[in-house]
Formats: sequence, C-alpha cells, structure tokens
Amino acid sequence: MAIAEQNLMAKVVKQASQPLEGNARDYDPLLRLIGDARFCLLGEATHGTHEFYRERAEITKRLIEEKAFTSIAVEADWPDAFRVNRYVRGLGDDVNADEALSGFKRFPTWMWRNTVVLEFVEWLRDYNASLPTNGAKVGFYGLDLYSLYTSIEAVLGYLNKVDPVAAKRALYRYSCFEHFAEDTQAYGYAANFGLTESCEREVIEQLIELRRQAADYASRDGRVAQDEFFLAEQNARLILNAEKYYRSMFRGRVESWNLRDRHMAETLGALVTHLNMQGQIAKIAVWEHNSHLGDARATYMADYGELNVGQLVRERYGSEAVLIGFTTYTGTVTAASDWDAPAERKRVRPALEDSYEASFHDAETANVFLPLRDDRLASVALRDPRLERAIGVIYLPQTERQSHYFQARLSDQFDAVIHFDETSALQPLERQALWETGEPPETYPTGM
Repeated sequence: MAIAEQNLMAKVVKQASQPLEGNARDYDPLLRLIGDARFCLLGEATHGTHEFYRERAEITKRLIEEKAFTSIAVEADWPDAFRVNRYVRGLGDDVNADEALSGFKRFPTWMWRNTVVLEFVEWLRDYNASLPTNGAKVGFYGLDLYSLYTSIEAVLGYLNKVDPVAAKRALYRYSCFEHFAEDTQAYGYAANFGLTESCEREVIEQLIELRRQAADYASRDGRVAQDEFFLAEQNARLILNAEKYYRSMFRGRVESWNLRDRHMAETLGALVTHLNMQGQIAKIAVWEHNSHLGDARATYMADYGELNVGQLVRERYGSEAVLIGFTTYTGTVTAASDWDAPAERKRVRPALEDSYEASFHDAETANVFLPLRDDRLASVALRDPRLERAIGVIYLPQTERQSHYFQARLSDQFDAVIHFDETSALQPLERQALWETGEPPETYPTGM
C-alpha cells in the first residue's frame, strides 16, 4: 500500500474510532449499535489473548443485565459446555467454576480453562442466583462437534435413565465406533478410504429413533425433562455430524470446514427454538474466533467456497445479528507450536505494514471501538481488501505471512471492531514451564 493511502487510512480510523479508557461506559456506543438485536457475535483474532476474553466477558455482562440476553453460546463442545450450564444454573454436583470447567480436557484446554472464563462463570452463577425463583436463568452452551465419544456417553446415560431398552439399542449402534479406541481421526481415515464400513447408517437411525420418542421423553417431568431431552437430542445430532466431519477431513479443508460451521449455526438455531418454546425471547451472545464470526463472504474464504457462522447467521437473521471483531497489533499470546503441544506464552510480532492492524496502530489510538456499519466514512475506507491477522491455537511467527494472514474487506466482514494495540497472553488455569518462562526476546542472548 502506498504511504499516502496508508496515512489516509490511519486518519479515517482515528476520526471514526472511540477510545476505550477502561471505565464502565466505554461500551455505551456498542450497546447503542446492538440496539434490539437478538444476536451479538463477539469474535477474537486469537484463541489466547487476555484482553479479548476479558472485554468479551464484560460486554456480555452488560448484554445480560441491560439487554436481557438469555444465553452464551461458545466455540466449545456441547457436553463440556452443558456441564458449565448446569453449574451456572445452580444444578449439578460441581462445587465451583474450576470443577465445572474440568470437562474441558481436549486440546486446547486453555481456551476455556483460563482465569477470565473462570471469573465469568462464577459471575454468571451469582447473577442467576440473584434472579427470582421462577425467573429464567441465563445459560451457557457449546456449539462445536469434536466430542463424538463424550456425546455417545451422554446419549447412553440419558437413555439408561428414561428407557433402558432403547439404551441397549443405542449401545449396539454406537458400538460401530468401538474398534478405534476413541481415536476419531483413525475412524475418519479408515471409513473414508474404505478400510472399514462407516457408522453413518447407525448414527442416523439412532437420531431418528430418539426424535420419534421426543413427545414421550420430553413430557415426563415438565421443564426438567424438556431440558434433558434437548441435551440428549443435540448430542445425538452432534454424533451424526461429527461422524461426517471426521470422514470429510480426508477429502479437503473446504468440506470439513463448511460441515463444522453449518453444525455450529444449526446448533445455534436449535437453541433459539428450544429457548423460545420455554417462553423466553432468545437473545444470545456468541463467542468464537473472528474466522468463524466475521462474514466469510467478505474474506478470501468465499473464493474457495467456504462459509462460516457469521455468514449463516446474517443470512438467516439479518439486522437482528451484530458481528463484532477483535484485533491486536503486538504483544503476547497463549498458543502452541503444534497440535496437542503444550501451551506457550509467545510473542506476537508487530502486524505487517499492509494490514488493517497496522492501520489501527498508525492511527496512534491504543485501544479503540470502531463502528463500521453506521459510520459511512469508515465503512467506505475499510472496504478495500487488505491483510488481516488470525492466530488460532497454533502460532508460527517464523511463517507469519503464510500462516496467519488473509485478505478481507473489514467493513463488510464486521459491524464494528474493537482494537487493542498491545495485548497480553491469556492465563491458563494449568500453567506449564513453557508458558511460565515465555519466549526469549529476539535479541537473545544479548537482550536478556
């Protein structure tokens, strides 16, 4: 990008943005933007930045208290999140948030087992406890589909309580997976390449049978029975989609990505239907990565035929959904160097010059809220394709450009952006040596 164009971009950002000063009214403009919307999608540019998690939680608290939001739906597995849902509603056997979050054992555990989520879960439990006895409690739900075996256990556990004969049929169907020792990728590989019969027919049959019994199962004990059946049905649907997903992993990224995001959007829709049937007006805050919540049609993803949750929610709910992105210029981040590797506290390199993040930095506004939907000047200026950074659970600074940047049109991707110029690593509840020490500076050893 030419220097003059870059300076103009920085000037527009500075004029349109509103500073975040760490006070209680910082997000008043955001809440005005949200208005009466029923969905607030709150993203993150990394899965390991403290400020993203902290501010997302603070915004959600205000949505609950001031906008009557009824639920939080997160990029997490359904059964693990439902354990948290029980805890915040004052149900289950967990004595504190740490125990309630202990179901999150799959890599990367720090995404949900961290200090910010711990505090938020305790706050949510206290908030729910303060409501009238018959008041509708705010829930906490997972949208993701990685929990195939945990969801099988959940379906069997439910059926063993309500219909032991049906539980035996379900056990027989799900035994199709038992040869793979809970290695879902091994199952996906074998089924995709014809090394074993797929379990598709069995999981479809099980979901159909469960739904046939819905009226009976869900009417046995009022709202409690309805909640329990909804939990079981979503687990059975998750098993169906997870089985497809693990087979699709070996047929290319686009198919598996689309299947996963469609599942998350469908789960969100099912949650809306369930809450509305219980007499609530479903209003949901969604916590996921920017790559899932920013409209895919405004990014390189559309060129490859990929879609995402943000696109699907906008298509279905229109202006009732508000999409908020988070960005950073530099700092530290909690991430791994490889899949299933330990969490590390890594340095985030300064953003590339031709990126949106660099424009925010050049505007010399450290922490800002930037409305895009209602600010015409910013909307036009930030519609040209530029680089945007995305750090997931793995951060590879040595291949920064190839691994972590993509082209996007920011004002079409989000309704607003929250930028923190320098950020810090999310603090896991379990901190290993690699995280505690962090990466040495680039000038090591002379810089030590």
